[in-house]
Amino acid sequence: MDLARLEAVVWRNRALLLFDRIAMPVAVCDVYGAVLLANPAMAAECGTTPGRLRGRDVLDLFSPREATQVERIAEALRMRRRSRYQVSVRWRAPGGAERYGELTADPVSDTVEDTPALLVMLRVEGERERPPADAPAGQSRVTPVEARILALLAGGATTARAARETGLTSDGVTYHLRRLSSRWNAANRTELVARAYALGVLTPGVWPPEASAPE
Repeated sequence: MDLARLEAVVWRNRALLLFDRIAMPVAVCDVYGAVLLANPAMAAECGTTPGRLRGRDVLDLFSPREATQVERIAEALRMRRRSRYQVSVRWRAPGGAERYGELTADPVSDTVEDTPALLVMLRVEGERERPPADAPAGQSRVTPVEARILALLAGGATTARAARETGLTSDGVTYHLRRLSSRWNAANRTELVARAYALGVLTPGVWPPEASAPE
């Protein structure tokens, strides 16, 4: 491998590492809106992993509040205009609440002649409603990915092993754990696992640990 190609690989890997660590939900889509790449923050908003978002239509994940906004953007892209486009959207969060916010799409490509990809960023502005009061405590606030991570941690898995088992990066696992720690006010991973059992997210008396089935 020549030096230029090696340097390109190094910088690509650095860019992907930075992409995974960005706290804001971000994705790269093709010009038709199909997801090519998503970071853990974007996947978390959809209750899944980055790999499972690949190929999904971003407008199936986040519903535009005004159809005319999308039509104007599609027309602009057909005309190869390279402006920043904003769409007001709403979506159902993993816990059941309906969130609303804004998608920002920036066309990006190596040259003006190339068909652009879209760098899509999501800004969460708020929630319209909460899960029902009689929803199972804890379980209604945990995604399947988060429950799987908790079960692995309860069984003694390291961050690296949890990443392999779930198809995430180590940074992706850490991101989910930080969200759970903040949500449950847990000081460390031991307390996080204890809370998971107390809230019914993990099944008591079972080894290896496993997530409880949602009711």
